[in-house]
Amino acid sequence: MRLGITGHRGLSPEIETQIRAELAKLVADCKPEDLVGISCVADGPDAWFAQAVLAHRGRLEVVIPAAEYRASLPDWHRAVYDELTARAADAHHTAMRESNSQAHQAGNEIVVGLADRLIAVWDGQPARGYGGTADAVAYARRVGVPVRIVWPEGATRD
Repeated sequence: MRLGITGHRGLSPEIETQIRAELAKLVADCKPEDLVGISCVADGPDAWFAQAVLAHRGRLEVVIPAAEYRASLPDWHRAVYDELTARAADAHHTAMRESNSQAHQAGNEIVVGLADRLIAVWDGQPARGYGGTADAVAYARRVGVPVRIVWPEGATRD
C-alpha cells in the first residue's frame, strides 16, 4: 500500500497527540513489507506520518518540492527533516528552485501521483494559500486517488 500524506502545520500539542495516534493506527493496518509512505516531511503531519511509517518498518519515500525547501522550514524542524530524508529509500524532486506556493503544489501533485491513497490531516476548509492541504485534496479527488480525511472531532486551527 502506497500512502501519501498532506496536512495542516502549526497544530496544537493536544491535536498533535490525537493526529499522531490516528496516523499510527492507519499505518498499523498495513503489513510493514507492503507499506510505502510518501511525504514532503514538513513539520507537522508530514513528519509525524513519516516517523510512524518508519516505526512500523515501512519504506519512506520523500518528495522535495524545491531546492530551497529545507531552508524554508522552521529552524527547529530541520534536524528532523534531515533525519527523515536520510532514512528515505527514495527521493523525488520537482525541477523548482524557490520554495513557494507553486513548488508546494508541485510537491503535492508528486505525492498524489505516487500514492494509492492520500491521507489528509485536514479541517475541511479552503486552503489559506495556493499549494495548501485543500489543494492537495482537490487534486487527488480530481485524478481519482482516494482520500482519507483525519481530523479530530471538535478540533480547530489557530
